[in-house]
Amino acid sequence: MREQRKRLVGRVTSDKMQKTVVVSVGGLKRHPLYNKVIRRTTKYKAHNPNDVAKLGDLVQIIEAQPMSHDKRWAVEKVLEKAEA
Repeated sequence: MREQRKRLVGRVTSDKMQKTVVVSVGGLKRHPLYNKVIRRTTKYKAHNPNDVAKLGDLVQIIEAQPMSHDKRWAVEKVLEKAEA
């Protein structure tokens, strides 16, 4: 049986915590009445055990078991490193 965990791609906006990064995942959504396209971003706290993801990196996060009150995602891989 295949594993069906959600995966999201976003940019690291904060890496000031130990073993945790904040990832902003953005998308476009159309307003139901006015049909205007609205840009929405959602912030997720993701587990980053070996500090592989740094500020500005593009990362893929995956659903995980709850690790704390806010943290329910884990960094799966770094897709693109930030420019220095």
